[in-house]
Amino acid sequence: MLTKKQLDLLDFINKRMARDGVPPSFDEMKEALDLRSKSGIHRLITALEERGFIRRLAHRARAIEIVKLPDTLAGKTAGFSPRVIEGDRPATRPNAAQTVAHGAVSELPLMGKIAAGVPIEAIDDTPPMVAVPGQMLRSGARHYALEVRGDSMIDAGINDGDVVIILETSSADTGDIVVAQVDGYESTLKRYRRQGSMVVLEAANPAYEPRVLPAGQVEVQGRLVGLIRTY
Repeated sequence: MLTKKQLDLLDFINKRMARDGVPPSFDEMKEALDLRSKSGIHRLITALEERGFIRRLAHRARAIEIVKLPDTLAGKTAGFSPRVIEGDRPATRPNAAQTVAHGAVSELPLMGKIAAGVPIEAIDDTPPMVAVPGQMLRSGARHYALEVRGDSMIDAGINDGDVVIILETSSADTGDIVVAQVDGYESTLKRYRRQGSMVVLEAANPAYEPRVLPAGQVEVQGRLVGLIRTY
């Protein structure tokens, strides 16, 4: 059962998709529901996802698939079928490296540029492919590649221009280097630390201050498992 705010947000997203075919921004959602902060929207979206009404598409800024509508809304929308709110990535991506034999070479989609510095909206529209040694990949798991921009992780051996190999996962342990999405739209590569109800995104360069954020504002989208450098 949905709360009134959850139902209102789902209704607003669905109507905007039907009317405009473009996603409402977090600010538009916040204004429509008369909330004070975007963190409230993030919590509502998380609740809708946990209840199976929407699905966030990984590594795409503000991309949401409506999986189903409750009866109170479905009756208002004849012939409902799942729709995708487009972010800045294609709706599908290559099914590369789902199962990789040890020692084999596989191709992964190079999903864009990830900031090792100030967070940016990473991800290109049409990802090229990059060859990756099989020993970097976990058999049966999904992986993707990102090109690093910035120098905040240099003390961890990650330089500007490197390609990092990311294991797709939503969980991380303290000390892992992760792709973290902040407030649902900006992505960055940082070391992850959990401190009670807060998350610390920590650089590996003393020139950068750690970012301390409420856990609800940070979504882990993958964990670093390998690196490719071109000289």
